[in-house]
Amino acid sequence: MTDDRVYGAARTPFGARASASRSSATRTLGTVAAMTIDWDWERVVFDHVQVTVADAAAGVRFYKTVLEPLEIPPLWESERGAQLANLVVVHGDERSGPIHIAFVARSRAEVDAFHRAGIEAGYRDNGPPGVREQYSSDEGGVYYAAFLLDPDGNNVEAVVREF
Repeated sequence: MTDDRVYGAARTPFGARASASRSSATRTLGTVAAMTIDWDWERVVFDHVQVTVADAAAGVRFYKTVLEPLEIPPLWESERGAQLANLVVVHGDERSGPIHIAFVARSRAEVDAFHRAGIEAGYRDNGPPGVREQYSSDEGGVYYAAFLLDPDGNNVEAVVREF
């Protein structure tokens, strides 16, 4: 349940105002039109996302390393792979990627810790922690993120939106 003292009765979990209107585009952000729609931002829409990797052990090691600072735990592990909260990492002959996965952090400190854990473990940097002006807006907040590449070349991000 959203805490109205933090977000206000008409705010989303990301802090943007929700609208009762189902109108079409209200303004344009670059080439992407912003839509005003009625949406329950607390609704979970993904039960899980599966990433198929070349080496299950290497993939699981990466995700456990970088998701630990975000307090995203492994729910199960086997020789086939693992599930870390809603992310399932499994071995397969046909890999999923390259894909881009962005995990929600609760603070800049968590974003920084995600990136630091990956770099210290020898994983590849794909963008140091910082504000990404191109993704920041009044509606979406200040976008602070860091990026790493997993062993299969997938772009893995931690992001916090600040309002």
